[in-house]
Amino acid sequence: MTAKVIDGKAIAAALRADVATQVAAFRSATGRAPGLAVVLVGEDSASAVYVRAKGKATLEAGMASFEHKLVSNTPEADLLALVDQLNADPAVDGILVQLPLPPQIDATKVITRIDPDKDVDGFHPVNAGRLAIGLDGFVPCTPLGCLKLLRAELGDLSGKSAVVIGRSNIVGKPMALLLLGDSCTVTIAHSRTTDLPAVVRQADIVVAAVGRANMVKGEWLKPGATVIDVGINRTEAGLVGDVDFASASEVAGAITPVPGGVGPMTIACLIRNTFVSAARREGFRYEKQL
Repeated sequence: MTAKVIDGKAIAAALRADVATQVAAFRSATGRAPGLAVVLVGEDSASAVYVRAKGKATLEAGMASFEHKLVSNTPEADLLALVDQLNADPAVDGILVQLPLPPQIDATKVITRIDPDKDVDGFHPVNAGRLAIGLDGFVPCTPLGCLKLLRAELGDLSGKSAVVIGRSNIVGKPMALLLLGDSCTVTIAHSRTTDLPAVVRQADIVVAAVGRANMVKGEWLKPGATVIDVGINRTEAGLVGDVDFASASEVAGAITPVPGGVGPMTIACLIRNTFVSAARREGFRYEKQL
C-alpha cells in the first residue's frame, strides 16, 4: 500500500482563488482593498523569504500589502509605537509581526499590543480564548491550514481519533481545539508522553508538529491513517518533515509532503484571515466556508 500524497499546493491555490473572487466583490462594494501590514525586524533570512511570499500572495489576491522593515537593533518602544499606528490605520485590516524578534524585544508584549480584531496570525490571548470557548476569532494560520487539508481529504471528521504531537501555542494547542470543534476525539502527545508510538498507533488522524526531523516512523502508524506533517527541518539531505515520509507512506492512507503540504496552506489561510477581518470591519457578507 502506498499512501495518497495530499497536494497542499493545489488546495491552497483553490482557497486563494476563492478569496480573490470575494476580494473583488468586497472592493466593488466598499471602494477599497483589504490591507495586510507585515512587520519584519532584522535580517533573518528565513523570515525575509516568508515576508516576500506573504506580500506576493497578498497582491495576487487583489489586496493591499504594507511592508515595514526595521533594523535589528530597533528599540522595543519603536516597534510598539508602529503597532499602535497600524492598529489605528483604517486601511490596515490585518497586522502580522514576523517572528522571531531580536532579543531586546519581548514578543509577548508585541503580540498582545496588536488589536485582536486585526490579529490575523491568531496569536493574541483574546483570540486564543475565543478559539477555546468556540467564539469567532482568528485562528493561527498553520493549524487552520491543517484542518482544511483534513476536511478536503476526509470530509466529515466527526468521531475520528486524532493525535496531535506537539503542544506549542502556535500549532499544537490550537490544532487540538480545532479538531475538537470538528468532533474528533483528541489526544495531545509530546516529549514526555509515555510510549508515544503506542499512542500514535491508535489514531485515524496524526498531526506531527514537534520540529524533529523524521521522528515519526511508519511503524508508529495505524494502517490507513491520515498524516499531516507540519515539520520543516533543514538537513544535509534537504528539507524534511517530522514524519519519516518513506516508511510512513507505506502504512498511511494519505500524507502531506514536505515541502508542498502544509506550507502553502499557511500563507493561503493568512490571506483568508485578512479578507475575513476586512469583511467583518466593513459589515460585508462573505461565504462562510472560506
